[in-house]
Amino acid sequence: MSASSIPPSGLVRMNPPVFYFSASFILLFGIVVIAMPEQAGAWLLAAQNWAANTVGWYYMLAMTLYLVFVVVTALSGYGKIKLGADHDEPEFSYLSWAGMLFAAGISITLFFFCVSEPLTHLAQPPQGTAGTPEAARQAMQILFLHWGLHGWGVFAFVGMALAYFAYRHNLPLALRSALYPLIGKRINGPIGYAVDGFGIIATVFGLGADMGFGVLHLNSGLDYLFGIAHTQWIQVGLITLMMGAAIIVAVSGVDKGVRVMSDINMLLACALLLFVLFAGPTQHLLNTLIQNIGDYLGALPMKSFDLYAYDKPSDWLGGWTVFYWAWWIAWSPFVGLFIARISRGRTIREFVFGVLLIPLGFTLAWMSIFGNSAIDQVLNHGMSALGMSAIDNPSMTLYLLLETYPWSKTVIAVTVFISFVFFVTSADSGTVVLSTLSAKGGNPDEDGPKWLRVFWGAMTALVTSALLFSGSIDALKSAVVLTSLPFSLILLLMMWGLHKAFYLESQKQIAQLHSLAPVAGSRRGGWRQRLSQAVHFPSRDEVYRFLDTTVRPAIEEVSAVFVEKGLNVITQPDPVNDSVSLEIGHGEEHPFIYQVQMRGYFTPSFARGGMGSKQLNNRRYYRAEVHLSEGSQDYDLVGYTKDQIINDILDQYERHLQFLHLVR
Repeated sequence: MSASSIPPSGLVRMNPPVFYFSASFILLFGIVVIAMPEQAGAWLLAAQNWAANTVGWYYMLAMTLYLVFVVVTALSGYGKIKLGADHDEPEFSYLSWAGMLFAAGISITLFFFCVSEPLTHLAQPPQGTAGTPEAARQAMQILFLHWGLHGWGVFAFVGMALAYFAYRHNLPLALRSALYPLIGKRINGPIGYAVDGFGIIATVFGLGADMGFGVLHLNSGLDYLFGIAHTQWIQVGLITLMMGAAIIVAVSGVDKGVRVMSDINMLLACALLLFVLFAGPTQHLLNTLIQNIGDYLGALPMKSFDLYAYDKPSDWLGGWTVFYWAWWIAWSPFVGLFIARISRGRTIREFVFGVLLIPLGFTLAWMSIFGNSAIDQVLNHGMSALGMSAIDNPSMTLYLLLETYPWSKTVIAVTVFISFVFFVTSADSGTVVLSTLSAKGGNPDEDGPKWLRVFWGAMTALVTSALLFSGSIDALKSAVVLTSLPFSLILLLMMWGLHKAFYLESQKQIAQLHSLAPVAGSRRGGWRQRLSQAVHFPSRDEVYRFLDTTVRPAIEEVSAVFVEKGLNVITQPDPVNDSVSLEIGHGEEHPFIYQVQMRGYFTPSFARGGMGSKQLNNRRYYRAEVHLSEGSQDYDLVGYTKDQIINDILDQYERHLQFLHLVR
């Protein structure tokens, strides 16, 4: 795969197969659900129960695989690969990049779930007795699991795939590009377009769920402050109002002003977090934060595979963990594209650990401080009504908690404002991402056409309204679980494609290093002799004679000069292992080792013409391979002259001196 595999060209325009496939499915779904809300709600709930009981194990396994894949990749030699050309430098400083990753970790759903979820787990734990300190500890452990490394692992995976293929191999900034190592140019055919289509469908429903929870949260805030009724039609009006504002932002070019407002909003969110920390039981909240982190990290391996298989069957897993895993998967194209665009020039290692850890720190601190504040009110201050609201009216729970703090009306008003801005900025970014995923042409950093942003904003509003009409929260969860299922399979294929691309790149780098194995002048006999040598597969005796008559004299001649220079030189012929080596000591520094060792391989089939079947199976050829202290360099000296071998030794020695210079 080369850097010019499938270069983008022309202006950014709609990609018809992707657009019509995804838009038709979403439009049909919205019409059916709006026309038959009660039946659709029942179907969605039944389908979610089926998914939880049938493929819940698969969601648990898939999410863990995504996380393990990105961590292992980052820690391996592949972690040094850049998301871009080798000469690319990051566009943003570490501080700016970290700030944008931090922003990616804040969503309106943090407000919805930070209090309602832990209180729900406290009152209805999957295991153990409700309303106890043990249930509270378990509730926070589950909360951290749902908002922790697994989710950011799938974001990092998708972002890494998008950035790698777009910026390093000049492929489209599209999900289908990750399948290029598997299906080649067919990514620009039905298979590739289906991949992008399923990605858009999952993203729309993921955004729809986010918007749905956000609208419920905002409606409750307005109800608390101004008595605005908590009804479906009010919620549809709020969706229309805020999505309209997001569409205007997306197409009017006022993004700079919105970004400034978003920065102010993040400062307000941090201020709200600090207010809750210092106006509440500060010491207790800090203690529980540290303990929550320890509990989460200690239980992470077990909880990653915990299906409660030995407990009494219930709907808990499908309604919570399976839903969260599906939701993170659905959001992955949206967030993945954002973090890919800001990460060009980063190595895979710094990208993965930056994405995993920077947003995670804020998210877990937010969840711990708000969650433990609410649990403290319920367990230690008799606020049983707060615990009941998490089950009966979860969107109101945060406001009921804030009601117990000083200046509650002002704090709640600020919370509603923060939530509104987060809603608009998330919806704005979502419409831009969807327009990009359904477009083609142009450069990877170009957004999709403005009319596509309008269309996808309307589609997301339609899906959100339809799901709220068909069953509110349960319908939102069910739709996300179902639409994420096919896309989760695509992510596994993308993982395979990305691994294959990394392997091919590593092999290419090895080949490039081989071609740089220094040779002074042409080999004896000119280019014809060199060609003959390239297709010649020597026997053991030929290579043994080569070691004895050419390699050994070259090493001895070089050794004599090194000795004259006062260096500590050791030459070691090793007939048992068919090798000869040179070692130069540098006192306390790393020694230089140059060894030529004979290695045998089966002769490739194309070189066995005319051989009988017995010879075909047993014929071997041999190479005189160079080994340094770190192991084989995988190039062959057979055919080199004595002077060329001497030059090779000197070049490798100069590289060793450079290494000693760098590590001091």
